[in-house]
Amino acid sequence: MTKNSSSPIERRGFMLVLSSPSGAGKTTIARKVLEREKDLTHSVSVTTRPKRPSEKDGVDYFFVNDATFTKMVKKGKFLEYAKVYGYFYGTPKASIEDLLLKGRDSLFDIDWQGTQQLKQAALNDLVSVFILPPTLEVLEKRLYHRAEDTVEIVKDRMSKAQDECSHWAEYDYVIVNTDLEESIQKVCSILQAERLKRRRLIGLASFINTLRESSFEINEG
Repeated sequence: MTKNSSSPIERRGFMLVLSSPSGAGKTTIARKVLEREKDLTHSVSVTTRPKRPSEKDGVDYFFVNDATFTKMVKKGKFLEYAKVYGYFYGTPKASIEDLLLKGRDSLFDIDWQGTQQLKQAALNDLVSVFILPPTLEVLEKRLYHRAEDTVEIVKDRMSKAQDECSHWAEYDYVIVNTDLEESIQKVCSILQAERLKRRRLIGLASFINTLRESSFEINEG
């Protein structure tokens, strides 16, 4: 395991999950946090959803067809996967454990179903944040404003938003995304606090022993 760039103490990485109803801002927040946190790695999900005009394959998602996704499921390639709005989404697990062992943190932009699966697979390595819109009216405006979905899709997302919001109690932290910059700062603060948690500092005992065994001289001036 490598040492964190800002600390002499070795630690295990963790998975930071951001979830929200579609349009509440998790993707924008995730992108901005990744720009500011250089030690944070984006976990790119695999999806069968069609690529939006603003998205890039391998950057926003790995876009595959249903047959390819099904094969990956059968081969156990996913840490978690779920069907959302008629399309499948999954988190490739090959590189995640390696990142955790190296003390690197990964950011996940996934829904509540995927979060539940991650809890079952790796609860101690999970930090979950649920992002809520200030109102459903604001949520609807955001969905229409991004102009990447049809009217029918927007209506479908709005009809499911209230049910999605009901999962807030399953998360470690809840942020109401009234102000984007404030929400970004809150997520960054969560990151810093979680990195300092004692249970993640697996090299702490060794570090303390080194301190106790060190010899020093008192300078009497």
